[in-house]
Amino acid sequence: KFNSFDWRINMSTNYKFKILLVGAAAVGKTSLIERFVKSQFATDYKITVGVSILTKDVEYERGQFATLSIWDIGGQVKFSFIRTTFYKGSHGALLVFDLSRADTWEQIKNWKAEVNQFAGNIPMVLIGNKLDLLEAVGEVIDREECQRWAEEIGSIYIETSAKLGQRVEDGFVELTRRIVKGAS
Repeated sequence: KFNSFDWRINMSTNYKFKILLVGAAAVGKTSLIERFVKSQFATDYKITVGVSILTKDVEYERGQFATLSIWDIGGQVKFSFIRTTFYKGSHGALLVFDLSRADTWEQIKNWKAEVNQFAGNIPMVLIGNKLDLLEAVGEVIDREECQRWAEEIGSIYIETSAKLGQRVEDGFVELTRRIVKGAS
């Protein structure tokens, strides 16, 4: 006999995690979050002033859920004085760069160092975003180097397109799995 109360217990959230999205300005952090949380993509760019926070439950394993408090950290240099205050208490981070802009890849090690300094040694997933632009702009980043660096730091490298929705959920789910694995 089906018991709806038992179903709610099985579907309940097991964990609550604060995760960060960090990276240079205009790499698509907000678009990744909007695609993941709302299944939307906005074509007009609005800078994130300070931080924006959204929440979503994610199924990281079959029948296992976590609530993610997703902190979209503004990447502009002018916000660096306030940005680090948002890192405290974070459980994991997505390090995001733009596959069509080499300078954003060159900055990613600085973003990792900043997260480590202010949030500690938390799980991270490397995200190369804007995969949809590569056909138009060509290869500007050695993607094998991205893969090697992710492995060196004990992470994984995922290429995404927030515009097309490609592999966006994979980044959030993989980060959640890594956080849970570290918590158990």
